[in-house]
Amino acid sequence: MTVQSRSPERLVHVPLGDRAYDILIGPGLLARAGGEITSRLKGRKAAIITDEHVAPLYLEALMDGLQTDGIEAVSLTLPAGEKTKSFDHLATVCDMVLAARIERNDAVIALGGGVIGDLAGFAAGIVRRGVRFVQIPTSLLSQVDSSVGGKTGVNSRHGKNLLGVFHQPDLVLADTSILDTLSPREFRAGYAEVAKYGLIDNPAFFEWLEKNWQKVFEGGPERIEAIAVSCQSKADVVVEDEREMGRRALLNLGHTFGHALEAATQYDSARLVHGEGVAIGMVLAHEFSARLNLASPDDAKRVESHLKAVGLPTKMSDIPGDLPGADVLLDAIMQDKKVKGGKLTFILTRGIGQSFVADDVPSSEVLSFLKEKLAK
Repeated sequence: MTVQSRSPERLVHVPLGDRAYDILIGPGLLARAGGEITSRLKGRKAAIITDEHVAPLYLEALMDGLQTDGIEAVSLTLPAGEKTKSFDHLATVCDMVLAARIERNDAVIALGGGVIGDLAGFAAGIVRRGVRFVQIPTSLLSQVDSSVGGKTGVNSRHGKNLLGVFHQPDLVLADTSILDTLSPREFRAGYAEVAKYGLIDNPAFFEWLEKNWQKVFEGGPERIEAIAVSCQSKADVVVEDEREMGRRALLNLGHTFGHALEAATQYDSARLVHGEGVAIGMVLAHEFSARLNLASPDDAKRVESHLKAVGLPTKMSDIPGDLPGADVLLDAIMQDKKVKGGKLTFILTRGIGQSFVADDVPSSEVLSFLKEKLAK
């Protein structure tokens, strides 16, 4: 697969047989959403799921565009934030989609960040045992990560994303001009996922980011390029391992530690958002790898240095407020969905761009490591 150029746009195709879809990346795509959808889907009705932050900015423009192209649309605006990924809100979304008489060839459209995408995608996957699904991600994090690959879900009191289904989108429209309205904190959080793709298996991309990250933040061709490379990287992995039985687990670099920290802060976005948890988690993964003599401590320092330069938190002490003890964090890690047969699975590394899946990591080593890091 290659990233196709439709300057200034990019197109990434995800070849999954009869579930193949395109990811369009570039400015001004929101205004063309109706045309892009009607050229791919047979249905002419849509249910838009969004949140109270995004709706005032983009909902009216999207609905007007859909109407122009002959799509009858209804919308539901939910509270913003991670706590919206709940059973209660899932039920609300499903009820709205059914009330709108959305049929299998019609579409549920997620207009928002990762929370809305995960929630709307879960509903699309279970209503009528599956209806069409379109992602219009409005955050950098969702454009390069959660909107691609078909993983959907809600959170449980036992942990993050433990309830969900695989339901691939039929189209992803990553409008890069939307990102100009993000707060610096939100953009930085999304950038953590961009850096992740370099740290997994593309050291040249990580080096490019070290040199060009400021231009990515400023916008223009570097931003589009970074998003396109990220989407292509994820698409390649998804095609090889759609249901996360093997290599796709590499995409969880930093997430096992990060999810535990999110749970420890009760998903309070004032203290920690997902991308910040991933940033800290990636540093911890590299430090833990060095502790196990798998990688050089210099690699962990390089990762920390870059993420810190961008303005991301890089250690647990950067999180405002108190954190629970190491045993509580370990319990959250043990509940994480990357655990198989009660054995801890981590994404560790042998160096920049040399990540791998490590099975049966001793919990005693993790506990000792967490105690050490919490003490600093």
